[in-house]
Amino acid sequence: MTASLSAYLEFFAAERSSPPLATLYGPADQASQRERCIRLLQRQRERFGNGEILLVSAPGRTELGGNHTDHNHGRVLAAAVNLDCLAAISPNGGDWITLNSEGFSPEITIDIRDTLAKSSETGRPEALVRGVVAAFRQRGFAIGGFAACLQATCLPGTGLSSSAAFSVLIAAAFNLLFNDNRLPATELALIGQYAENSYFGKPCGLMDQLASAAGHILHIDFNNPDKPLIERIDSCPFAADYRLAVVDTGGSHVGLTPDYAAIPREMFAAAAALGRPFARGLSLDDVRGRLPGLRELVGDRAILRLMHFILENDRVEAMARALQENATETYLSLVRASGDSSWRLLQNCSSTTSTTSQGVALALVLTETFLGDGAWRVQGGGFAGTIQVYIPRARFQQYRQYIEGVFGSGSLIELHVGRPGVCALLADGRLLPAG
Repeated sequence: MTASLSAYLEFFAAERSSPPLATLYGPADQASQRERCIRLLQRQRERFGNGEILLVSAPGRTELGGNHTDHNHGRVLAAAVNLDCLAAISPNGGDWITLNSEGFSPEITIDIRDTLAKSSETGRPEALVRGVVAAFRQRGFAIGGFAACLQATCLPGTGLSSSAAFSVLIAAAFNLLFNDNRLPATELALIGQYAENSYFGKPCGLMDQLASAAGHILHIDFNNPDKPLIERIDSCPFAADYRLAVVDTGGSHVGLTPDYAAIPREMFAAAAALGRPFARGLSLDDVRGRLPGLRELVGDRAILRLMHFILENDRVEAMARALQENATETYLSLVRASGDSSWRLLQNCSSTTSTTSQGVALALVLTETFLGDGAWRVQGGGFAGTIQVYIPRARFQQYRQYIEGVFGSGSLIELHVGRPGVCALLADGRLLPAG
């Protein structure tokens, strides 16, 4: 499975590297991705020598529908994107993992014999690595040491789940190198989620990790979170007339964990007041029939967030159907309705802790008033970071100039959806799914 670093360099110097790169990153980006891979391999050789390596790519994800539904056993519509975390990995035969990440310093080293969660590592990559190691050991799977150079285009703060891509990448490395690639994508996703929840300190559901591990466009039903139902959708009708992008509004996620954690907590509380352990299975009639007492028990915001879940969960199924039926305008109208629900009911387009930094809300209003056509919604967890926009192709450059004039050069990031999930790019040109 591994190959010499020299064999990889020879592969990327040839045109035969174009097909797998086009599959992962789109046909228009082959040349720059080939150069990116060569730079990464050269850095691996300079830092760790010219030994056997494996090249692994874990994609970021964009949530197409189902904003904050996965943690309450709901449905989501998610897609792997062309932005990823890419690593050249060399097994080292030891008990440590060394990671050299471009743009991040210092280099980190983790002793894989120590799986105790550390408060000093909360929110740091060391926590994700240690959490993945712990999950493999708890499940009785093999682990081993390796040294890797990483380069990510899926960056923190862009709402594309960089932490999920990173944790899934580490899990895939163990799966490919030490477990004969036996673990399925769902298992890799559960391991990544465990690392984020229990070590990294992020109270996320499973959508991000599953989209990165399994790839493509997925309609996922988390009614049974341990065994989610996954439906792959290969139709992407909006791509003919619209370009999908996110706008990075520049807001920081630092200090927002309480905002994120409050959403599932309030949904759970409202559901519990209605006699259920989670929101799935409740209807608007259930809420309406108990409003006076419910307001006293949990408060108005929890009720609104529960109503968002109920409406959004049904909307995801309609969105998936619209994609399968190539009904672009129906799909885009549902995207707009999802965004409206996130703003009014879920209330995750600005944080209550700041009145001066509300970039997500500002970007949504500016986009709606400028474009008129297309669709727009908050991207991912919300409160800060990015919005998602479907831009009419004829107006893409005009919109870029306008929105980057507000949020800065490079703030508009175009996405291509539907690539494979985490995989090894072998030196013979094959893409090997890591799960």
